[in-house]
Amino acid sequence: MSDLLSSLLQDARVWQGHKHRKTTQPAEPTGYQVLDNQLGGLGWPRGALSECLLDALGIGELHLVLPLMQRLSEQGKTVFWLNPPHTPYAPALAREGVNLDHLVVISTDDQGDFLWTLENCLRSPVTGLVLAWPGKLASRDIRRLQLASEAGGNVCVLFRSRRQADQNSPAALRLELVPGDHQDLKVNIIKRRGSWPGQRCSLALGHRADITTQDSSRVVQGPWPRSQG
Repeated sequence: MSDLLSSLLQDARVWQGHKHRKTTQPAEPTGYQVLDNQLGGLGWPRGALSECLLDALGIGELHLVLPLMQRLSEQGKTVFWLNPPHTPYAPALAREGVNLDHLVVISTDDQGDFLWTLENCLRSPVTGLVLAWPGKLASRDIRRLQLASEAGGNVCVLFRSRRQADQNSPAALRLELVPGDHQDLKVNIIKRRGSWPGQRCSLALGHRADITTQDSSRVVQGPWPRSQG
């Protein structure tokens, strides 16, 4: 067996149906032990794309990445938000322990600018985490972003529609997010590099956020009233 093939097998880039191999790829803990357990004791992969697939915004998807934002921003790494659906509410983020000095929000006007900006954020040595809301992506664009993520060695989480679950994607991790009935977030693993899909867990977010009502979108929506239009 060639050295190249041995290397690919070792870091789980070639999936072997008869084997369950723990990947040697670097990763960042999610901050939720029950989820890390389902991810082979690892977490968010570094140098690779992760996708969170969901039907609606504000179901707890930002609380899912909040522990990572806290940790990396405190380490002095930049956390980029690219085309978020709402303006991040700085007081709520600061209250949750995110260092705002290392948070950068970028909005782009078209898909070309979005891809260029995201690619450069991923390749930057100052980047710790990129959160991006790309809308529709072609498979070739995802491959391009995957190469940029490998070059930068940071964490990238793309928030996409569940309708894209059937799209072929080189992302190392794909999570399906569904709101639970008791302020929890149901996480279904539909792809994980080096292992089988199908693992699932439920994360109790209400206790972590100290909320008694469904309000998991508060970190991106301020106290201003919603428009009546």
